[in-house]
Amino acid sequence: MLLDTASLYYRAYFGVPDSVKAPDGTPVNAVRGLLDFIGRLVQDHHPDDLVACMDADWRPHWRVELIPSYKAHRVAEETESGPDVEETPDTLAPQVPIIEAALDAFGIARVGVAGYEADDVIGTLTARATGPVDIVTGDRDLYQLVDDARQRRVLYPLKGVGMLQVTDEAWLREKYGVDGAGYADLALLRGDPSDGLPGVPGVGEKTAAKLLDAYGDLAGIIAAIDDPKSKLTPTQRKRLDESRPYLAVAPKVVQVASDVPLPPFDPALPRVPAQPEVVDALAHRWGLGGAISRLSSALLA
Repeated sequence: MLLDTASLYYRAYFGVPDSVKAPDGTPVNAVRGLLDFIGRLVQDHHPDDLVACMDADWRPHWRVELIPSYKAHRVAEETESGPDVEETPDTLAPQVPIIEAALDAFGIARVGVAGYEADDVIGTLTARATGPVDIVTGDRDLYQLVDDARQRRVLYPLKGVGMLQVTDEAWLREKYGVDGAGYADLALLRGDPSDGLPGVPGVGEKTAAKLLDAYGDLAGIIAAIDDPKSKLTPTQRKRLDESRPYLAVAPKVVQVASDVPLPPFDPALPRVPAQPEVVDALAHRWGLGGAISRLSSALLA
């Protein structure tokens, strides 16, 4: 089981009231929510391995070089060296180090790699896995990793993590008309304002799905631009032709990496906390006794 950790703690932050605070008044709603998310996932799905995948760089420079608008609207501060600072709610940013400390104290593997997003870590771990993989994320970009033959699916939280949409190829075809491999092409054609991806003007989700159905994949669509016998409308042909520079670079931006140089780590789900004294101290310091007790019980079950 691979967790898109930032996606989940953002959901926890907005889903758990900010009245949940530490004894000193510091909000810990995202921390408590994430720990409860993990406990519920372990309780319901019993994974052998669990990895909390982290955004060491939420806006990698190599993606920005290809498409400068990539996540540009979410930059709070540009930096000369290291990742740009992302706009984050004032009371969420201080909770992230507590989340990291709690995961480490429990012994839950936490993996992030400089220059890459959590999506890329997930893509690499998914490519390397020899057994079934469940990816837990609120980010539809990871639908591209769905692969029934290799038992790769996405668990998309609808309400907390107690209600999950199980995303397999049948679900994708029903919803979008594509399989996992086709989702990245659909996403780049359609564009995504939340990620600063412009897409092809005039090509929405339904048109993108129809083009992929007719021509197979992005390469087939590009070949159709130059084929006078293809059934592209004049407007589609013109817009796709004018979008060639974008279509040349978008796949590398949209597709998750599968070759990230990962550090050594132990993915095995712990049965008991690796550092029980630290877990107890975190519970006391941040008023997290209930969430920590629930996660501990889930790990033991």
